[in-house]
Amino acid sequence: MSIPRLLFNAHGRLGIINIDGSDERYLTFDVKNQVSWGWGPLFADGRRVILTSYEEGKAWEGQVQTHLWIYDLEEDRLIEEIATKNKPAPFMGCSNLLPGETRIITNPIIEGKQRIWIMNLDGSDPQKVTGDEEGFNYGVQVSPEGRRLAFHTTGLPGRASYSIFVTDLDGSHRLDIASHPDHLYFGPMWSPDGMWLIYQDCTYKTDPGHDWSDLCLSKADGSDHRVITEGQRHWFGTSYGSPVTRGSGSNMATWSPDGRTVTCTRSEPGSRTAWPYQPQRPDTDHFNRDYYPEEAEGGTAICLLNPFTGETIDLIPYESPIWNFRAVWSPDRARMAFCRAAVGEPSSLWVVNADGSGGRLLTNGYQNKGADHPVWITGEQL
Repeated sequence: MSIPRLLFNAHGRLGIINIDGSDERYLTFDVKNQVSWGWGPLFADGRRVILTSYEEGKAWEGQVQTHLWIYDLEEDRLIEEIATKNKPAPFMGCSNLLPGETRIITNPIIEGKQRIWIMNLDGSDPQKVTGDEEGFNYGVQVSPEGRRLAFHTTGLPGRASYSIFVTDLDGSHRLDIASHPDHLYFGPMWSPDGMWLIYQDCTYKTDPGHDWSDLCLSKADGSDHRVITEGQRHWFGTSYGSPVTRGSGSNMATWSPDGRTVTCTRSEPGSRTAWPYQPQRPDTDHFNRDYYPEEAEGGTAICLLNPFTGETIDLIPYESPIWNFRAVWSPDRARMAFCRAAVGEPSSLWVVNADGSGGRLLTNGYQNKGADHPVWITGEQL
């Protein structure tokens, strides 16, 4: 049996490492005009993965030309470019593979709005899930049985913040799971049995930097919504902690494979990120992180929270000035990968046993510039 491995991002490079710290390597590509690359979904065989490459430009503006590829991790080579037929926009990522692995969920940005489309691997037979007047949609998660999608949406007419929806694959039977003008609901994650969703609740009007949140639980039909933490202490906006993490991306709660707990990245009293919100001028609400570059303080613990009873266990205890985050279970629940950053230092990639023992550093990333976003390679090696 092979040693389990992790994929990760490393300061603009894509890395792979065994969980004993061996065989650390970084992918290289001989493709013209591609300035950066990103991981996408893995195939069930554990050796093929979909990658996204980006040409020069600002990806968030939607005009950057992207390309989707299948990459063989064992042979270290690009197999083929995919989704080339009927491409709906220059910018299009791939968030998910559907069961059967012949169709993918893509996220084209069309007229400034990110849509959800489903298509065959080659791009043929495209199907729109969200349309012109249905906001900017992303964060797509496929239900365990493969027939429903959960995602968050912003930019809907008459709604000032983010809402969470569930829909069938063809866009029908759309359910409004969570929405409120004073709350930013974000990052729905399916329970392993497909019955529940866990997601973030950020009170963005008092936290415009989106640094903190509570966790919420709801049945997948939108009923029984409840807030299961208090005090807005889950570290949500890790992309805003640059001097702490030098990484990017919101920090999601994740279910354990048995569905009994979810992860919570809990801040300790007095903790603050490195870039607290400060208005640029008294008469504006602009967010200018260069205006007050302050040092971060405190840190975070990684907790296991029973979302039904509220029982909490500290798996990675708080230790100032350490910020722990981005926890993901191995599919067999034997281990957890996570990121750790001391204040002012790049983030590093760690792994720990399921009971919290045996925590060990795997890598500080490419040229010791940081490692982030671990993903377990599934397949026959686990």
